[in-house]
Amino acid sequence: QVQLVESGGGLVQAGGSLRLSCAASGRTISTYAMGWFRQAPGKEREFVAAIGWSGGRTYYADSVKGRFTISRDNAKNTVYLQMNSLKPEDTAVYNCAAVSWQTYSSRLTHSTTYNYWGQGTQVTVSS
Repeated sequence: QVQLVESGGGLVQAGGSLRLSCAASGRTISTYAMGWFRQAPGKEREFVAAIGWSGGRTYYADSVKGRFTISRDNAKNTVYLQMNSLKPEDTAVYNCAAVSWQTYSSRLTHSTTYNYWGQGTQVTVSS
């Protein structure tokens, strides 16, 4: 029902910034909680950030807190991840995800919570 397409990835030097976008189509995601996850080579997928359907609550992994900001523009049916002060450790494929049902906030950090996923966009941070 919902298709998610990420964009905005690329190569950036350490200390630089990127803004990832997740554009949804098929139906509105205004009532869906949204999350960003990433997976580096040889590592398990890990939680990065999440935002509630109202946009009033956000959640971040400790590793990105203070550097990354998740936001949403429901009029554009799009979710963003602003990434500042990037580090080589941030290098990964970044995926956005959506969950179409109500869930406990504590579950938003788990990838198994989500039922829609984008194809991913590569972020590479050079040192």
